[in-house]
Formats: sequence, structure tokens, C-alpha cells
Amino acid sequence: MIETPPLVDQYCHGLLRTELGLGTFEAQLSAPAGPPAPGTTFFDTQTGFAVRRWCPPLLGLEPHCAPARYLARRRELGAAETGRRLLRGSGVAARLVDTGEPGDLTGPKELALAGDADALELVRLEPLAEQVADTSGTVAAFLANLAEAVHHAAAGAVAFTCGPDAGYPAALAHCPDPPGPGEVRGAAGRWLAQRPAGAAVRDPVLLRHLLWSAVATGLPLQLHTGGGEPGRRAEQADPALLADFVRATEGAGSRLVLLGGYPYHRRTARLAAAFPHVHADLGAALAQSGARAPAVLADLLGIVPFGKLLFSSGGRRLPELHAVGALAFREALGRVLGGWVGEGAWSRRDAERVAAMVAAGNARRVYRLDERP
Repeated sequence: MIETPPLVDQYCHGLLRTELGLGTFEAQLSAPAGPPAPGTTFFDTQTGFAVRRWCPPLLGLEPHCAPARYLARRRELGAAETGRRLLRGSGVAARLVDTGEPGDLTGPKELALAGDADALELVRLEPLAEQVADTSGTVAAFLANLAEAVHHAAAGAVAFTCGPDAGYPAALAHCPDPPGPGEVRGAAGRWLAQRPAGAAVRDPVLLRHLLWSAVATGLPLQLHTGGGEPGRRAEQADPALLADFVRATEGAGSRLVLLGGYPYHRRTARLAAAFPHVHADLGAALAQSGARAPAVLADLLGIVPFGKLLFSSGGRRLPELHAVGALAFREALGRVLGGWVGEGAWSRRDAERVAAMVAAGNARRVYRLDERP
């Protein structure tokens, strides 16, 4: 068995505070992609099977118990106690929490208390701009207030992040450099004139402006690749579209963390391998591969220098997704590295050193967690 330290979950979300019925629970197991096939549920997915494997024992049930039995036990314990058991059973020492997800979700302080672990804030850029727009009457006021809001957020956040559906890869594909002041003013004027209150930022010039504003703070910046909102063409989320932006930010002093998922995890890995300031997240790729997680992890370890890989659960809304992400990662890492040790390809000492890097050490270095008060 390969020993790993308590994990640093470098990307996750808060939890729903409400009690969930059968249908509402199942709907949270999968990102919005339409209803399940007739006669099936979202338990009939790799994620659903992983939940049934890892979570029942943390609630006092046998692995792979029926969904109805599991959900009955969940209701018996209540949402708060269920969350506490699942979070504390995941072996996570610190969580970096994206606070930009809509809905009535727990914040970092509540996650820290429930999980008995540190929890630090990731500030999502688009909601920050949208909040500023709601209280700024003119273009000049919006841009000035936005600059102040980014500066203020940088003082307390551990990093900046972005929404998975904003469309950054496509926005950066042909114009990776910072937009000029006139270009930003024009885009802000058009957006403010046309948007209803609370409308999302989708203008490519403003998206570039947000990213470069974050880079200027020196904090790490997370970028989603792969996936995307329903209706967006898959190629618009291809991380290869970020290559010019990655080159442009080299030497800017900010580290980039690419949150990569299927089907583009190898391209994300190659960018991390090619540029010293770029790192690759494991969470989305492993979470979507379920029982195949060891194979995907072995593939990524064959591409990326080991100091460039970061663990995340990607957990959102359900504590089950936090727990599955952590426990499946730990098992996949142990199986892959343990197999190489058993074959004589690696020494146990090297395997445990690399496991410690990927599980926690790389994230602590990238986000300077050990330097925080």
C-alpha cells in the first residue's frame, strides 16, 4: 500500500443545505445534460456506481447497497450529519472552494467546520464582474470599480477561478493578449447597455480583460478546459485554444492551473508539460472515468512531470461527490504507483514521494498554502 498524506482538494464547491428526495438527489449526480434514458436513472453512470461503492460505508451501510436503501439512510441521518460524515471520511486536510456557483450552498467556513479541514476561497471572475455591473451606473464607474474589486478579492483569496461555461478557450483562441483600454471601454459599454440585471459575462473582450486583471495580481489562475455548457460545440472548449494565452502569460508571475476534463485531458497535460508556469488538475478527468480512473491517471503520469499534477475532487452540491473524488483518487494513485513498485519499475520511497507531491505537496506550493497566516 502506498502511503499518502491528507489531501489538498484544490477545486470544489459548497454543498446544498436542503434535504433531497430521490429525484432531486439523482439529478445532482450528473452535470446538466438532459434526462436519463427511459427506465434508468443517473445512478446508472460511473459516478452513480462510484457513490454506491464509496459512500455507504461512511454512513454505516454495506458497499454497493441499493440506491433506495442508501437514500433512506441519508434521510435518517439528515443533510448536516450526512455531509459531516462524508467530508470527514474523505481524508482531505484542506479545500479550495469556488464560491461563484449559484444556489443556496455552504461557504468555506461551513465546509471547514463540517469537514474538520481548512477551507479557502477561490474567487470566480465572472460573478465578480456581474456584481460590480449591478452597482455601477457608467462605463467609467464599472471599470474603476471592477479594478478595485479584483484588487480587494486578491487580498483574501487563495486564487482566481472562472466558470466552466463562460467560453474562455474560444475567447482566447485568436486574441490572447490583453485588450487595449479603448477596446475594453467599448465592450463594457455594449455589455452594460444590453444586459439585464444579473446577466452573465460572455463578451470575449471582457473575458480577456478579466483574465489579465487576475494575472496582474500574481495569484494563481484556474481555467476550465473540456466540457462546457449544453449547446456549446465541444471544440470551443479544446485546451489547445489556450496555447497562445499560455505563451503570453509566461513570465507574468502568475501560475496557471488547467482544470481539464474529457475528452481533452491529454492536451491539457501536454500544455502543463511544455510550460513552467502551467499545472494540470486531475479532478475532472478522474471523476468522469469512474472505474477506469487508474488507467487515466497512469496515462497522465506518462505525460506530465510529477510536480505539475494537482488533485481535486471537483465536488459540487453533494457531499458524496467530494468523498468519491477523494477516495477514488487515493485508490487510483495507490493502484498505479503500487503496481509500478511491484513490477520493480519504481522504488517504494520514490512512489510515496510522488504520491505526496500529487496528493498535497504540489498544491501547497502552487497556492503558497504554508505561507498563509
